[in-house]
Amino acid sequence: MLAVAIVDDHPVRRAGLEKFIAETPGLSVAQSVPAADELDAHTRFRVAILDLPQLASTPVLAAIECLGARAPVVVSSSWEGPLTFGAVLRAGACGFVSSHCDGPVIVAALDAVGHGGFYVSPGLTGRFRGEVVRHVSEDPAGLAPREVETLRWIARGLTHAQIAGRMGLTEATVNTYAKRIRAKLNAGNKAELTRLAIELGHMSGDLRRFPAA
Repeated sequence: MLAVAIVDDHPVRRAGLEKFIAETPGLSVAQSVPAADELDAHTRFRVAILDLPQLASTPVLAAIECLGARAPVVVSSSWEGPLTFGAVLRAGACGFVSSHCDGPVIVAALDAVGHGGFYVSPGLTGRFRGEVVRHVSEDPAGLAPREVETLRWIARGLTHAQIAGRMGLTEATVNTYAKRIRAKLNAGNKAELTRLAIELGHMSGDLRRFPAA
């Protein structure tokens, strides 16, 4: 049974999602709240689904990061507000669906992300790929895109096992990425990797070389 945490500030929509998940075989509602900070610290869940408000802003990204520290996150949105796929991806989201998508898409997203994968709903694939790929910048240290992503998670303090869950990889693959990163950056420990990640502009606060998508 896949336990799902629902975070949605719209009561009618939240109630509908609660009913749908509760009635779907293989899924259960762990808790349903209007805001991420209202989730009980003792509530256990395998995946969270969070709806972005139309006027979403930086605090919402913080909420995604907070949820993501507990379980993978599927983000639902109209995708017409100021936050972009790139910003939400960097905050740690593992799934992207439209707030108007149908039930099977939600089930597919929760199932994929809840089992360690990554999901973009079919209706968003073209926009997601176009937006994210358009803003990929060449790394000055020669890191491949997946190595850059791994470096960011390492610099945020995640373990290799946690990174593997976020990226939908095996821990052995993450270990391989980490060895390559250390070799390319000539870094001996996590503190050095964190410092270099900041210097190379790979952390969310440095948007000069790697602008938000």
